[in-house]
Amino acid sequence: MKHYFTHPQAIVESEEIGADTRIWAFAHILPNAMIGSNCNINDHTFIENDVVLGDNVTVKSGVYIWDGVRIKDNVFIGPNVTFTNDLRPRSKQYPSEFLETILEEWVSIGANATIIAGNTIGKYAMVGAGSLVTKNIPNNTLWYGNPAKFKGYICNCGEKLSQQFSCPACGKQYSLKNEIIIEN
Repeated sequence: MKHYFTHPQAIVESEEIGADTRIWAFAHILPNAMIGSNCNINDHTFIENDVVLGDNVTVKSGVYIWDGVRIKDNVFIGPNVTFTNDLRPRSKQYPSEFLETILEEWVSIGANATIIAGNTIGKYAMVGAGSLVTKNIPNNTLWYGNPAKFKGYICNCGEKLSQQFSCPACGKQYSLKNEIIIEN
């Protein structure tokens, strides 16, 4: 007995779907994809075979997730985000293995952002809408633009930190050690 919801117009070939996940119309999930619990896979999405999604992941409409993408728990992927998995694509010529792209826990990716293959986006990082990610992004940082550039530090709750590394919303305090933000 399956413990997740599939819209009648979705194609779900994988049996590795966690409890309470919702898969909406015109989504297509290939047989070897692994989807965690309590995910929300919106309309017009495609998830290839060598993809892993953690728990509580939101994938908005128009997102295609290709082989080699690893998405950890509590990640938000905005509408029409684009992932790549081959830095030198050619028709009918495939690499021996696709580059791995990792989105760590609590990452948020804004609408229409493009994530170039082989990069890691750190925990609690946020990428603004329309951005082009061409390199690794550290934890608790905000990036946007084309190419995406560092724009500040953010709290685990998603608010931009003050110059004193404190959160105006929840009051958490952070410090900077070796250019890495750490919660106190």
